[in-house]
Amino acid sequence: MARGKVAALVAAVALLAAGCGSAGTPADPAPVGDVQAPMPAGVGGGDPGRGGGADNNCDTRSLSPNGSIPSGSTMDKIRDRGRLIAGVDQTNFLFGFLNPSSGNLEGFDIEIVKQIAASIFGRWEGHIQWVAIPSSAREDVLKDHQVDIVVRTYSITCTRMKDVAFSAPYYQAGQAVLAAKNSGIRGLQDLGGKRVCAAKNSTSLSTISTAPSRPIPVSVNNWSDCLVLIQQGQVDAISTDNVILAGMARQDPNLEVVGEPFTREYYGVGIPLGQDDMVRFVNAVLENVRNGSAWQNTYRYWIEPALGPGSPPSVSYR
Repeated sequence: MARGKVAALVAAVALLAAGCGSAGTPADPAPVGDVQAPMPAGVGGGDPGRGGGADNNCDTRSLSPNGSIPSGSTMDKIRDRGRLIAGVDQTNFLFGFLNPSSGNLEGFDIEIVKQIAASIFGRWEGHIQWVAIPSSAREDVLKDHQVDIVVRTYSITCTRMKDVAFSAPYYQAGQAVLAAKNSGIRGLQDLGGKRVCAAKNSTSLSTISTAPSRPIPVSVNNWSDCLVLIQQGQVDAISTDNVILAGMARQDPNLEVVGEPFTREYYGVGIPLGQDDMVRFVNAVLENVRNGSAWQNTYRYWIEPALGPGSPPSVSYR
């Protein structure tokens, strides 16, 4: 072998040996500080938006019931279409949520939709188009006629009645507080200077924003976002209707509903303005639900294990 080739071979072996040996002292990595958990989309502050307060100074009574379906009525047009389009929640455990096991929407509000559809078509199966919407979009989908009804823990308020129509109430709830079991928070009075989560355009956000204890409101698109924020330590508490909070506490045993409810919230079915015939028809359906066995059976199944015995709200009409 020529002298030049030997030298080249020796150099190659030496280089290979160096590569198989120690890599030397690694460079220090860039310092990493505390990594913050990501925030849900659309997190805001305390602007109460279009929800209004829970205390009403107008006549919130609905129209008297009428269960007929005349030719050319809103209900007749829905029947001709073949489906009732309903805006609902899919993240609110107990009232409206998507069951991951069955893939079906379930909960108290979902059963109300089924009762309305069954009264139009004779049976609800195959006659409901479910539209999952955030709390903040409830008025918008009704004003734009994207849905026929909204059944989504929808509190009846004077502010909302300027934009949409409501049925008579089918459920009474009350705003409360949800916090970690070891937080020391026992009610609204303990929330001063603490970050408290509520949904945008909700009556709950309005109440938090004006509370004498002066909490710091944090607004989100959906109540499920509040649950994520409190689990990540990004808010100190959640405040909304006790039945919504009870569902969250069932999902996370580290959380608890504290204190007594401090508002009265009456849930109604949202209907586009000007559809008085649909309002009267839905009220007739709800009369049957409240006065028959359907309300109690649905309540016992979904709500009673979390909140104890209950009864439907009393109703009067204009």
